[in-house]
Amino acid sequence: MHIGAIADDFTGATDLATALRERGLRTAVVIGDNDVPADHDAVVVALKSRTAPVAQAVADSLEAGTRLVAAGAERLYVKYCSTFDSTDEGNIGPVLDAVVSMAGADRIIVVPSFPANGRTVRDGSLYVNGTLLEHSSMRHHPLTPMTRSRLRDILAPQTAATLTEIGCDTVRAGKNVLRAAIDEAEPGYLIVDAETDDDLAVIAAASRHLRVLSGGAALAAHLDAPADAAAMPFPAVGRGRLVVCGSASAATRAQIADAVGQGATMRRVDLNAAASDPEAEIAALVAWVRGLPPTELPLVCSVTELADIRRDASATADAVEHVLSAVVADLVSTGDIHRVVVAGGETSGAVVQALGVSNLEIGPQLAPGVCWSAGQAASGDTVALVLKSGNFGGTDLFTAAWEAIA
Repeated sequence: MHIGAIADDFTGATDLATALRERGLRTAVVIGDNDVPADHDAVVVALKSRTAPVAQAVADSLEAGTRLVAAGAERLYVKYCSTFDSTDEGNIGPVLDAVVSMAGADRIIVVPSFPANGRTVRDGSLYVNGTLLEHSSMRHHPLTPMTRSRLRDILAPQTAATLTEIGCDTVRAGKNVLRAAIDEAEPGYLIVDAETDDDLAVIAAASRHLRVLSGGAALAAHLDAPADAAAMPFPAVGRGRLVVCGSASAATRAQIADAVGQGATMRRVDLNAAASDPEAEIAALVAWVRGLPPTELPLVCSVTELADIRRDASATADAVEHVLSAVVADLVSTGDIHRVVVAGGETSGAVVQALGVSNLEIGPQLAPGVCWSAGQAASGDTVALVLKSGNFGGTDLFTAAWEAIA
C-alpha cells in the first residue's frame, strides 16, 4: 500500500479518494473501524472526527493510523478540509501531533491549498476565492467559525510544535530548493504556500521522502502514481433519487435555490420537531418523499438562508443529522431510494453510518472534490452516494449529478 490516509470526515475521504483514483491508484474508502483491505494501492479511512471531542478525534485517528501501518501503508496522509475547519482546541493540531509521534517523524508539511476550488495559501495565509478566510463565508460556519486567516495563528493554540512558513518564492525555485528548505527547517510543522497546481506538483516532488504528509485532497493529485487511471466499473443501481442537505454553506444554499428553480420539490426539516420529537419528524419526511411522483426530485434541507441558523447551532446540527440520516436509511431499506446526494460533511458521516456501509467504491467525478461512490447498506441494498462538502460543486450539482450514472 503506497498511501494510507486518515480523513476527518466522510466527504473529505471521498474527496481524497477521488484524487488518488484519478492518479491511477486502486483506492478504497473504509468507514470507521471496519477492516482495511491489503490489496489496494491506497486506502482512506473515513472518520467523523472533525468536530468530535479532541480526545476522541486523537484516539480514532491513532487507531486508524495503526491499522493502516499494519496493513502495509508506506506513507501516511492526514486529510483535513481545504478551509482548515477547526477551533482553538483542535482538532487538526492534536491529530497531527499524535500521528507524527506514532510514525516517528519529526516534521510534516501542512498544505490545505485546493486551487481548483479557490483555496490558496499565500504568505502563510489561507484565501477562499481570493478573499482571506476570515472574510469568507466560513466566518459564519455554525460549528467551526474561521476568524483567522494565517495558518500559524490557527494552529498555534492547538499545538506546541514549531510552526515554520515556507513561501511561494521557495516553492517556485524548484523541488531541490524546496526539499532543502524542508530538511533544514526546525522539526515541527512546515506551512507551505501554494497558489496553483504547479506549486502543488513541486511540493509533492520535494516531500517525496517524508513519511507523513498533511493537506487537502489537491496535494494528493500530484503524488507518485501510475500515469493512467484504471478503469473501474460502477455498479448499476435503481433510479429512486433524493437530495439531503445538512450544510448551511453559501455554495449549498445556492445549489438548493438552483435545484428548486429547475423543478426540484423542496421541504425543510422542522427544526423544533427535529429537536423535540425526531421520530415524528422522520416519519413525516419519509411519508412526504413516498407521496411524490417518481419523476420528482425530492430535496430535504435544514436551512435555505443564514437567518435560518439557530443560536443553539451545535445541538440543532446533531438533531438534523439524526433526522436526515434516518430518513435516508428508511427509504433505502424499503427500496424507495437508490441514489442520494448528501451535502455537508457531518451529515454525510451520519448518513453513511445510518446505512451501515462499511466501505465505498469510488465512481465518476462530478467536480473537483465531488464524486459518486457506491456501497452496500446493512439492508443488503447497493446505494449510490454523493458525499459533498458543503462548499464544493457547481451551482447545478443537485440536478446535473444524476446524468453521470444514468
